Amino acid sequence: MTNMKPIILILLLAANFNQIAQSRYEVTPSSNQSVMKLNAGIITSKLSETKAFYQKALNFGITFENEWYVLLHTPDGKDQLSFLLPQQPSQKPIFQKQFTGQGVYLTIEVEDVDAEYKRIKDLGIPIEIELRDEPWGDRHFAIVDPNGIGIDIVKYTNPE
Repeated sequence: MTNMKPIILILLLAANFNQIAQSRYEVTPSSNQSVMKLNAGIITSKLSETKAFYQKALNFGITFENEWYVLLHTPDGKDQLSFLLPQQPSQKPIFQKQFTGQGVYLTIEVEDVDAEYKRIKDLGIPIEIELRDEPWGDRHFAIVDPNGIGIDIVKYTNPE
């Protein structure tokens, strides 16, 4: 049985290496960390235009909506993004001021950035940054939502 310890250790190391290699940025919380889910929110007067844009351009679905708020989700349902009308009396002042259109961007990672580029271009959505490869390994392009938020659509690859 003592001869099995090095083999088991090698198998465990190989499995661990394989997990690390599967995703460039994936992080697994340790046992003492609480699980968190991030939902970014933007306060905008362009609620209906924004909802339509994310549905059309990025195939987001609606998780919840009412007359002053919409919670959207990515096609796989894993991530969410919310939009809120400004000056809602039900909200505290910190959540009432409208986003002014500068200083925010979103990055959306996709499996096939070339297909996504073609699909979005075929929809007639203006491309802000044409499809390109970066020296650090990203292949990406960018569009802009109705609020002026840049959306970087990317496929991460290893730099050559």
